[in-house]
Amino acid sequence: METETRTGPPERSHTRVSPARAAWIGVGVVGLASLFLIRAITSKTGPWSLPNQLQDLLTLSISVIVESLPFVILGVLLSILVQVWLPDSWVMRALPRNPVLRRAAISFLGMFLPVCECGNVPLARGLLVKGFTVSESMTFLLAAPILNPITIITTHQAFGFDDGILVARLVGGFAIANILGWLFSRHPDQDSLLTSRFAAECRMPDRHEHGTSRLGSSIDLFTREAAVIMPALFIGSLLAGLVQVAVPRSVLIGLGSNPLWSVLVMMLLAFVISVCSNVDAFFILPFASTFLPGSIAAFLVFGPIIDIKMLSLMRTTFTTKTLVQLTVVVALLSALVGLVVNYVA
Repeated sequence: METETRTGPPERSHTRVSPARAAWIGVGVVGLASLFLIRAITSKTGPWSLPNQLQDLLTLSISVIVESLPFVILGVLLSILVQVWLPDSWVMRALPRNPVLRRAAISFLGMFLPVCECGNVPLARGLLVKGFTVSESMTFLLAAPILNPITIITTHQAFGFDDGILVARLVGGFAIANILGWLFSRHPDQDSLLTSRFAAECRMPDRHEHGTSRLGSSIDLFTREAAVIMPALFIGSLLAGLVQVAVPRSVLIGLGSNPLWSVLVMMLLAFVISVCSNVDAFFILPFASTFLPGSIAAFLVFGPIIDIKMLSLMRTTFTTKTLVQLTVVVALLSALVGLVVNYVA
């Protein structure tokens, strides 16, 4: 059997940040810092004040960043733990061999890794590098934001078991993640679902096995993930704020009593708002008096999987074609969950 040979080790150092990587980290850090600085300078009346819409754009973008950044960093740290510090066979040995049961078990990993959807992107990347297939990593990525203890507790605190919203969220999230995992597992070449850059990273040899210390590998991995995730978070948050300013909320609320349109409107709101899954139940709670229960359930299922911020982050890993397919299927299944709740509850 022929084995792939490499011409030599990568030329870059694994314990020193490369100029290109430092530049991308700088773009993300400077972008985030600029938003905070501009907001601080223009928050008071005077010659530096901005029009109300621009002030709203800054406020909304910063709120997304403040909500997401701690979980993104936690996700990167957990990714380092999985890739560098855990034995290769530790996670794999604990999972069933049957593909369907294996993906079902992977769905519940979020119970032990309570990170919101933003932090799950670097963690899912780490699972791919560790040996998970694309469909398995995607199953985790879609299920974990909903099937984690923080999300379950906050949703119960907001809605209890009224109108089946909590049950619909948990069952819907689990079903959608596993249906998508099964669909993408049928793909003849799962690696083609990844960006060429990340697919190349997955094929790289283990740096710890090639003489780099665990600490050096951890630093290298943190800087690499930060260089990818920070600019994506900045751009995604800015876009989320921009769309929220451009779409009048009064238009959305006016459609809340229709069984079909209320579901579609709430999914659109979830896509635009890009609120963290750990607190989205409290965000949407005031809408419960004007929107049908199924629309609330659709919001709580669709938002943690697909929103502007998440698509920006997932684009670091998956191709555009993959994300389009993912978005269409998740949207259809989330709408189905909402319609079932509206007509059954």
